[in-house]
Amino acid sequence: MPRDLPVPGRKAEGIHQAVEFLTDSTRRVHGLPSQGFTAQDKDVVVIGGGDTGSDCIGTSVRQGARSVTQIELLPPLPRHRPADQPWPLYARLYKTTSSHEEGCERLYNLQTQSFVADKQGRRVKKLVAVEVEWGKTGNGQHELHVVPGSEREIKADLVLLALGFVHVEQGGLVSDLGLALNPRGSIAVDDQFRTSVEGVFAAGDAHRGASLIVWAIQHGRQTAAAMDAYLRGR
Repeated sequence: MPRDLPVPGRKAEGIHQAVEFLTDSTRRVHGLPSQGFTAQDKDVVVIGGGDTGSDCIGTSVRQGARSVTQIELLPPLPRHRPADQPWPLYARLYKTTSSHEEGCERLYNLQTQSFVADKQGRRVKKLVAVEVEWGKTGNGQHELHVVPGSEREIKADLVLLALGFVHVEQGGLVSDLGLALNPRGSIAVDDQFRTSVEGVFAAGDAHRGASLIVWAIQHGRQTAAAMDAYLRGR
């Protein structure tokens, strides 16, 4: 389930989840029925700095957006490997994707406060954001502070929310089967990927949460082996 942004004005037209926009764009490219979402001649704001946000940037540029702005709540990552992330640890470094190179403005340390609609109160026209500073509490937890007097407005005819995912969809099959959930809201499993319901298994993002495809592949293989053992009565 994609993470939302419950701020004033969220219900205005022109604010979409990133996957919704990207899926619709792909359908249109392949000549399939679509809802017609387009960035053409629009001021586009992408909220979120991950790979999905980059996909939204590239797609918007190719569709002919008037401008593309990407905003992130966090500060920019370092451009060189930090001392606390020595090799062979995976270093979290500043990344410029091919989509960024196609053209966009990247803004950091900004927190979206609200969306402002047009005079008719229907379609989004701009968002209001404030600058934030990051610090740490006494126990080492990160915390942010709003910078006084830093409020600013950014033009936005189309807003794309690329904020990641919170957990598996909890309706449908999950609720129908009565599957137990873990504290993060995903499907709870044991070390053999067995759920709380006899004969039902779960793997990948369904129990791990949104993650990398390599984890989904590994868990798929492990779950297939566990299911085979279950069916063989081992």
